[in-house]
Amino acid sequence: MPLITRRALLASAGAGFLVSASGGAYAGLIEPALMLGVTEYALTPPGWPADLPLTIAVVSDVHVCEPYVPMARVKRIVETVNALKPDLIVHLGDHEATHRFVSGRVPPQEWAAAYADLAAPLGFYTILGNHDWWHNHMSIRSALDGARLRVMENDVELIEHRGRRFWLAGLGDQLAHWLGRGGFRGEDDLAGALARVKTDDPVLLLAHEPDIFVTVPARVSLTLCGHTHGGQVHIPGLANPFIPSAYRDRFRYGHIVEEGRHLIVSGGIGMSGLPVRFGVPPEILFVRLGNEPGLA
Repeated sequence: MPLITRRALLASAGAGFLVSASGGAYAGLIEPALMLGVTEYALTPPGWPADLPLTIAVVSDVHVCEPYVPMARVKRIVETVNALKPDLIVHLGDHEATHRFVSGRVPPQEWAAAYADLAAPLGFYTILGNHDWWHNHMSIRSALDGARLRVMENDVELIEHRGRRFWLAGLGDQLAHWLGRGGFRGEDDLAGALARVKTDDPVLLLAHEPDIFVTVPARVSLTLCGHTHGGQVHIPGLANPFIPSAYRDRFRYGHIVEEGRHLIVSGGIGMSGLPVRFGVPPEILFVRLGNEPGLA
């Protein structure tokens, strides 16, 4: 069957591609499986010194599984990140997929071992997402610990870089425990985590779900989140009622600034719920903070 283009999909079928054979093949297989882009952001948010350049590779929502994000895909992610030569690498959670279309689980020790090949002078840090907590959080945490990968949960790390220092904070998941009927109890403790920040050095915050941003204080220079997949299916001009945020489009995707506070929401890489992704191609973020000497 010939591949249908994005333009043809939008022009001829609109949202109907989700239930058509050709559209389903494109949205569910071609875009997620073959595409992997790098989206760059350059900013100097409040509280971050302009003369302290820092590059961060951000991986999120990989949702490793067969057949959609197998180990070959994980290895390509590692190669892409390493080619960027970032100062720091972070993963924003949801390491595995658990939807009913998964044909097989990839043992967490395998993908964790691949992540151990990620190289950055300031290291690799990760948090757990809601899907990690709901299904396999003990084995996922064990695999990450076994690969000596730093898992942060309501914790902070003071990192030295270019003779300066900054704090990296990692938040516990906000939807960790499903209570039924739409209720959740989180493992997040933002106030407790930030209470561990003992100096005036700038703070970067990792959180899986972006909804916490409404309570993040101005003390935090930048918040990095995932979870939404950019809506997972996004067609400009058409409303998406399934964005997994109480704030819907407000925190769907991209660089968001509110009252001088900065948030970047990654579109992530994998899929949850349904093996369908369209309009927000899988991406790794490359975030540049501050300015390199000699750059405007």
